[in-house]
Amino acid sequence: MGLKETVKALEKIGFSEIYLTQGVSEKKQPKGKRELLEELFSSYRNCTKCPLHKSRTQVVFGDGNPDSPVVFVGEAPGEDEDRQGRPFVGRAGKYLNQKIEQVLSLKREDVYITNVCKCRPPENRKPTPAEINACFPYLRKELSIIKPKVICCLGATAAEGILGKKLSITKVRGQVRPYPYDPSVKVFLTYHPAFILRNPKSDGEFVEDMKKLKELAGL
Repeated sequence: MGLKETVKALEKIGFSEIYLTQGVSEKKQPKGKRELLEELFSSYRNCTKCPLHKSRTQVVFGDGNPDSPVVFVGEAPGEDEDRQGRPFVGRAGKYLNQKIEQVLSLKREDVYITNVCKCRPPENRKPTPAEINACFPYLRKELSIIKPKVICCLGATAAEGILGKKLSITKVRGQVRPYPYDPSVKVFLTYHPAFILRNPKSDGEFVEDMKKLKELAGL
């Protein structure tokens, strides 16, 4: 029924005046994950909370698909990452990409990759607890936006940053822990790809872990 027909019908049943409203505002759509992540990144693009800001080229943000059921978390950017502004783009990143394709049957852009520390430590040294703690509020917010099924910690430093305790990755690799800030999220522990490059005999163990990760994430 058109507007004219509706007006006539209402007049027949006794309505002599009809008021029409204009410009009714539509309900504002909630922000998507990518937009929320961009806002988060913008908020700490010039972060100076720890001494690493003095030697970095740029802050290296997370990269990939924010709807991925799995988030890979590494240690910190290296020289290549610091220069390009993306995590895991050096030799370790190429190895990780290879295993993502071979074992998970996904491409790098299908998953999300980040680090516990967003700035490169000098000489690629391990980030200090203070440096990790300075970055952790950002990482925690990043993970809360993505809401993955599984957080895959690549190496002991990532595991310590996420779980808040020191671990020997050779003793705990392949294990699953609850994420302290959301027990519904699983934390999966495995080697850092750089460790595999230094210890090629561990490649088989890493592949086993990736197969288990695939099952945990429902891929």
